[in-house]
Amino acid sequence: MPEGTIVVTGGSRGIGAAIVDDLDRRGFNVAALSRSGETGAGKGYRCDVTDERSLQGAIAAVAADGPVIGLVNNAGVQRATPSHLLSVRELDETMSLNMTASMVACREAYPHLKAAGGGTIVNIGSFFDKLGVAENVAYCASKAAVGALTRCLAVEWAKDGIRVLDIAPGYIETDLNREFLAREKVKAWLGRRVPVGRAGAAQEVARLVGSIFAEGIDFLTGETIYLDGGQGMNH
Repeated sequence: MPEGTIVVTGGSRGIGAAIVDDLDRRGFNVAALSRSGETGAGKGYRCDVTDERSLQGAIAAVAADGPVIGLVNNAGVQRATPSHLLSVRELDETMSLNMTASMVACREAYPHLKAAGGGTIVNIGSFFDKLGVAENVAYCASKAAVGALTRCLAVEWAKDGIRVLDIAPGYIETDLNREFLAREKVKAWLGRRVPVGRAGAAQEVARLVGSIFAEGIDFLTGETIYLDGGQGMNH
C-alpha cells in the first residue's frame, strides 16, 4: 500500500463519512474536508470547497503533512426546482459545488499526485447524468459535467500516472434522506423501478471507492461506473 494521504471532500457525513471510514478501515491515511472540520475517522480539515482559496489552503495543509496519493470529490448538493422557475443563482450554486469545486480540487491535487509518482482521483457523480429528470436541470447538468471532467483529466494526466474515475450512484440512503426513503409510497416506487428492489447504502458506495484505491488497477481510468441497482438501464 503506497504511503500518503487520500483527501475526501464532504467527509463529515453521509456518503463522504462512509468513504472516510472505509478507507481508514483499509489502512489508508485519510484527510476529511468539510465546513465543520469534523470527522469520525481520519483527520478533519475545515474547508468550504466552493471557496477557491479555502480549498487551495486545505489541500496545501494536507500536503504539508506528507504525500497526497488520492482524492475523492464527494461534496455536492441536489435541489429540485421547476425549470421555468430555476434562477441563474441556483444554477450557478449547484454547478459551483458539484462541478467547479471538483475541478479546483483536482487541479490543486495534481502537482502533489504527480510528485508522489501518480495516484487516483475518484469523482462522485450521479446516474442522473444520463437521465432526463423533471425539475433537476441544474443537478443533472452538473453531474454530466463531472463525467466530462473525469474523461478529460483521465486522458490528459495518464502520462503522469494519475487515473481518474467517476462513481455514479443511484438512490442511496443517508442521514439526509432516510426519513423520505422510509415512506411506504417511496419504498413501493423504488421496489418497482430499481431491479434490486431497494435504495443503496452509503457503505456500498464506500466499499466501491475503497476497492478502487486498494486494488490499484492502473489500466482502469476515465470511466463512469454506475452503482444504481440497475435502475438507469431499467426499461
